[in-house]
Amino acid sequence: MVIVDTSVWIDYLADTVNAETAWLERELTLQRIGLTDLILCEVLQGIRHDSAFRETRQKLCRFEILDSGGEDAAVEAAQNFRFLRAKGCTVRKAVDCMIATCCLRGDHSLLHRDRNFDPFEEHLGLQVVHPPFPYQ
Repeated sequence: MVIVDTSVWIDYLADTVNAETAWLERELTLQRIGLTDLILCEVLQGIRHDSAFRETRQKLCRFEILDSGGEDAAVEAAQNFRFLRAKGCTVRKAVDCMIATCCLRGDHSLLHRDRNFDPFEEHLGLQVVHPPFPYQ
């Protein structure tokens, strides 16, 4: 499955065209697409109007939503953070550590536009979708 990060959903829902949103648009019916509960929270918390909140929730909930993993995943995410920090890489957001760890635990790829995930790819083997632009 390809987990789509908040950074891509925000652009996609705003009709912003970039390599990641073009890939998502093309692959929506061809790939197994999902998100985590934390990504759902991040996207929805930025929506100001009730009607847009309901509409966005309905759109996103048609995809598979993964539980971030509870206590075991939280401990593993903290270990991943500490490992990366020891390598000289500080991930700025705990939520990103949880999202990356969820992907690593489930062997899922991640589509993102957020440099916080780069150390997870480089040092921990996170599978990342790197679409070309313009998307073919």
